[in-house]
Amino acid sequence: MALTARVVVDPMRPEDVPAVHGIEQLSFRTPWPAHAFEQELRGNRLARYLVARAGDTVVGFAGVWLMVDDAHVTTFGVHPDWRRQGIGRQLLLNLYELSVTLRARQMTLEVRVSNGPAQALYRSFGFEIVGRRPHYYTDDGEDALVMTTPELGDPRLRALVDAERERLA
Repeated sequence: MALTARVVVDPMRPEDVPAVHGIEQLSFRTPWPAHAFEQELRGNRLARYLVARAGDTVVGFAGVWLMVDDAHVTTFGVHPDWRRQGIGRQLLLNLYELSVTLRARQMTLEVRVSNGPAQALYRSFGFEIVGRRPHYYTDDGEDALVMTTPELGDPRLRALVDAERERLA
């Protein structure tokens, strides 16, 4: 689908869960159940979730847990019809800004070894591969790469993020 509406990133609300769950089901072989998102929004004080909206339509989502001083990206998805239009970049930029606001020192995530496009997106925001989790994914036993940013205040990372911000403007 061609990007026709301005995309805005906002905090996820309970009423967004059905749309988020729909994207989750289209995007992942073992999606989180809808109740998991509901529980995260209601009861996990370490969690923050965002949605990307094109008009009134939820087209993407992302979340982090603040674990001590690490913003751990827990979930990230864009509706298949809306991919490759900068929505993932917008979400990641907002996760970075949220992580800075939460006073995280760095950001960390796991990504499938086979997911080259996601790895490329994460690299554009300064993430580097720092490890591997063998047989991480329960659906097929695929390994996950652990990717981490430099310190969020690092001038080189800030320059990368500023360039992404300008690119999206």
